[in-house]
Amino acid sequence: MSRERLPQDRPLRDATRLIHEGEARSGFGEMSEALYLTSGYAYDTMEAAEARFDGRDPGYIYSRFSNPSVTTFEKRMIALEGAEAARAAASGMAAVTASLLCMLKAGDHVVSAKALFGSCRYVVEDLLPRFGVPSTLVDGADLDQWRAAVRPQTRAFFLESPTNPTLEVYDIEAIAKIAHDAGALLIVDNVFATPILQKPLKLGADVVVYSATKHIDGQGRTLGGIVLGSEKYVMDHLHTFMRQTGPSLSPFNAWTLAKGLETLPLRIERMQDSAGKIADFLAGHPKVTTLTYCGRPDHPQADLVKRQMTGGGTLVAFVVDGGKEEAFRFGNALQVVKISNNLGDAKSILTHPATTTHQRLSPDDRAAVGITDATLRLSVGLEHVDDLIDDVERALKAV
Repeated sequence: MSRERLPQDRPLRDATRLIHEGEARSGFGEMSEALYLTSGYAYDTMEAAEARFDGRDPGYIYSRFSNPSVTTFEKRMIALEGAEAARAAASGMAAVTASLLCMLKAGDHVVSAKALFGSCRYVVEDLLPRFGVPSTLVDGADLDQWRAAVRPQTRAFFLESPTNPTLEVYDIEAIAKIAHDAGALLIVDNVFATPILQKPLKLGADVVVYSATKHIDGQGRTLGGIVLGSEKYVMDHLHTFMRQTGPSLSPFNAWTLAKGLETLPLRIERMQDSAGKIADFLAGHPKVTTLTYCGRPDHPQADLVKRQMTGGGTLVAFVVDGGKEEAFRFGNALQVVKISNNLGDAKSILTHPATTTHQRLSPDDRAAVGITDATLRLSVGLEHVDDLIDDVERALKAV
């Protein structure tokens, strides 16, 4: 197996590294990365197996915790994110759960923004306390609430920014400082911004997690997740947890995700351009009462968006005039945009959070994070933007 030799005398840009980073060609010299569908690995001698297991030989042992195809995906994400190390997982939620459980023990405490994807909130609010790790939920935009929530036992801060689904943006740099002053790590779910538009590690975050199922795959084909951070965090906490508990990413999924990364910058650019145009159309429509898009100057945290993101992203949140019935009328009238709970797909997707992604939250909890029965989340895909605007305009006539 030979490694691709990339220039060492100059930094390569993201679009180039996402095509070439982590290449490992076999003796056949294949252009497309080889797919290593194997669970185990053979050793020449008993002594070689012993050396592999005791760490003297750094080669592969078992695909539950390392595999050449998975390594290629991890290396590309490391290069894109600017991390020291990473471990891939079977799904985004496997990555989120591992990022927290690997470093926490009974008696520790977590502070989290309350505006989270429903499953993330379950992990923080319901799962961790079962194992003796209480959590405090705060308004993520209120820095004083982060400070006030800190206890001597606080070990981790957790947030997503922009938030799902209301696209609220939090000051990662300021929150990271509060976390570090308290001796805690900041973990950021960066799915909505993508690594193309926001680099949480450069803003002071310690750990970044992704559902690679979303923009990274970009085709709605497969599940995957990844956790990125320092070499110390990965080796002291994450590596052993992943190795022993087994939330493994399959080699096939890793190969698919690595190929998805090759087109990620192009897809984000096209989807973001369309999202901005659709947001502008919706903002002036009489049947839309509220419109939030990170790329518009009327975003509540527009100055912060400019400071920590390089673009507005691919998602638009809006509220139609009326309630659940009118939101459903709009969704059911769409012909091009699909109804689903995914995002980041080449196909545009409409989601009604109150009855899908956030349905497990109580009405009061949904209201507290800005989710009403008429809130809709649009993930903009790669269709021609004029066809999408025509579809949305037609559907609004049904409201």
